[in-house]
Amino acid sequence: MTDYSRSPRVLVVEDDDEIAQVLQRSLRMEGYDVRVAPDGRAALEQGRSFAPDLVILDLGLPQIDGIDVARTLRESDDVPILILTARDALESRVEGLDAGADDYLVKPFHFDELLARLVALQRRPALTVAPLIEVGDLCFDPGTRELSVAGVPVPITATELAIMELLLRRAPSVVTRRTIAVQVWDDESDAIGSNTIDVHVGRLRSKIA
Repeated sequence: MTDYSRSPRVLVVEDDDEIAQVLQRSLRMEGYDVRVAPDGRAALEQGRSFAPDLVILDLGLPQIDGIDVARTLRESDDVPILILTARDALESRVEGLDAGADDYLVKPFHFDELLARLVALQRRPALTVAPLIEVGDLCFDPGTRELSVAGVPVPITATELAIMELLLRRAPSVVTRRTIAVQVWDDESDAIGSNTIDVHVGRLRSKIA
């Protein structure tokens, strides 16, 4: 279920920095919450921690190929995937759709068409319900974006929720300060080198104690 109280989250997976930055700026102007992943490995990490509502995915990626990224994302989630690539051969389009993508757009493209396709994908009825993430008494519902402790809802800020979601998704692994800064803040320098993360984590601890 989409939470209309927040901006739709879009993960742009694109190794061309110029294209990625243009998409990020343009989509943010349209009201989207946008993250960028420059390679396949980063895309899968962001897919887990950022929990996007939409994915714009290039096929020719370093680390892990776009086809494998689409296939892996589809195995764990029903997030709509729009493939964006210069590969205009029929075989590439079919391969991408067979891997789990929902739509296909060939470079070069017009942003208005990209935007229209994203809007159409948002109207697509959900096929699955994201499972609850539970660690001890803590429970996070990705569908409603709600956190609860022993069944009692916990009122927290959007930033606190982003940190908690990251920690729960990575549990029981250790999550470094830098990882939190990169995944939660648009500009990691805003969090690194200050006590910003400590303040937010301290508030979280008091709220879930």
